[in-house]
Amino acid sequence: PFHRPELHAHTKMSGLDGLADAKELVNTAAGMGLSGLAITDHGAMYGVIDFYRAAQERGIKPVIGCEVYVAARTRHDKVYALDSERSHLVLLCENNTGYQNLIAMVSEAWTEGFYTKPRIDHELLEQHHEGIIALSACLAGEIPRALSRGDYDGAKETALWYDQLFGRGNYFLELQDHGLREQKQINPLM
Repeated sequence: PFHRPELHAHTKMSGLDGLADAKELVNTAAGMGLSGLAITDHGAMYGVIDFYRAAQERGIKPVIGCEVYVAARTRHDKVYALDSERSHLVLLCENNTGYQNLIAMVSEAWTEGFYTKPRIDHELLEQHHEGIIALSACLAGEIPRALSRGDYDGAKETALWYDQLFGRGNYFLELQDHGLREQKQINPLM
């Protein structure tokens, strides 16, 4: 059995990216012997209450999170084509302060930042980063995208910005290997 937590998982609340509901995901994690599980649905936190309750029932540490969309410029910019690009970033609540901050960011993403998707920006992250642990996310994250463009210096600068913002030990580079050619190219650079 695995004793480490799974920190990047999607439920059916992430349309076309997750199939299971929160309870099914928790039951699978318990069956695998995982000590904890995070749900990180895309841009929303609809399922966190059901997830939290199901995890508590099965003795699994629930980690509440969200894979947010980060605007290329700011959440207020909404120019056709230019602002439809966004990057992924996984945010995990470390404590109740982090939970309140994540709720604030996700709410503002929907009310102020929505442009094709609910978006946050660096300004919101600067205001609401306390109590949150961040992961660089998948191939759609800022750092993997910079690396895929051949911009190692830009990727490093971005990683250092996040590391400084969240504090050492609260920002992690995420490695994924699903057998994709792009992941095999990016992972050694990460």
